Amino acid sequence: MVEIKEKLLKGYTFIDLFAGLGGFRISLESLGAKCVYSNEWDNAAQKVYFENFGDMPEGDITKIDENKIPKHDILCAGFPCQAFSISGKQLGFEDSRGTLFFDVARIVKAKKPKIVFMENVKNFVTHDDGKTLAVVKATMEELGYAFNFKVLNAVDYGIPQKRERIYIVCFRNDLDIEEFNYPKPIKLIHHLEDFIIRDEEQVQHLYVERPDIYFNNIEDNKYSNKAIRLGIVNKGGQGERIYSIKGIAITLSANGGGVFAKTGGYLINGRTRKLHPKECARIMGYPDSYKICESANQAYKQFGNSVVIDVIQLISLEIGKAMKNKLINEF
Repeated sequence: MVEIKEKLLKGYTFIDLFAGLGGFRISLESLGAKCVYSNEWDNAAQKVYFENFGDMPEGDITKIDENKIPKHDILCAGFPCQAFSISGKQLGFEDSRGTLFFDVARIVKAKKPKIVFMENVKNFVTHDDGKTLAVVKATMEELGYAFNFKVLNAVDYGIPQKRERIYIVCFRNDLDIEEFNYPKPIKLIHHLEDFIIRDEEQVQHLYVERPDIYFNNIEDNKYSNKAIRLGIVNKGGQGERIYSIKGIAITLSANGGGVFAKTGGYLINGRTRKLHPKECARIMGYPDSYKICESANQAYKQFGNSVVIDVIQLISLEIGKAMKNKLINEF
């Protein structure tokens, strides 16, 4: 988590849609913004959200009356990637019907927030031959917003994890925001080993000892800003690869099998294991004070679906700068 000194979003309100663990919320609150509404359909995630924020998110966004959602300045949404059913030649609001993005769009249409801030998987850019992104762009423009998007990798922003995601930032046209920049990359100074739990009792159950573990004879003595593969277990399929903690983590996943499912395997103290949920939390930017789901399986899934807090914070900082510069230029 980035230490934010300038509260550039103080006085702004936001809503947290597809809230998950509240990564957007932690990020925007760190800049001084206030959450006025949250929505998350998954029961396990709802409970964790409540444990950490004291708010129980509403469920099933498709059944929520958009007119009853509080007025807000920023709409945040890490909505699922779905294919659109293109109804005609004119891409836009009508073509987004039947998808969960449509629920974002109808709330935007009703409440007209100043800013819409969305996150999705990298493949969203090329999903359905680019039609998915085209519909989102056309819809936002039809609703009166300038559309910005960029794929960013968490490893370029201080987090030792390869995690490429598309970040979409839309400003309402009447704000006339002429300059918005995505954050510039920063040098990686921490590697995965800096995020590892040192108390062996907490992680003892995660170690794997099998006769079919094979190493590739690479000396584990160099640091890298990439994942360093040291070996495999079984046939080396997904969830069966072993990496060095002197490099970065592979992308945390909500799904997938293998003995090191969802986190990958790592050589730690001469033995191999998957990551602990707390280690997953750390490489997603969550502070150690964050209360994690007691079910490890749920926790792995939740972090695999989460946003990286540091990246959201840095983009939010740029949003704040764009809004501040606009106000300065008006006077």
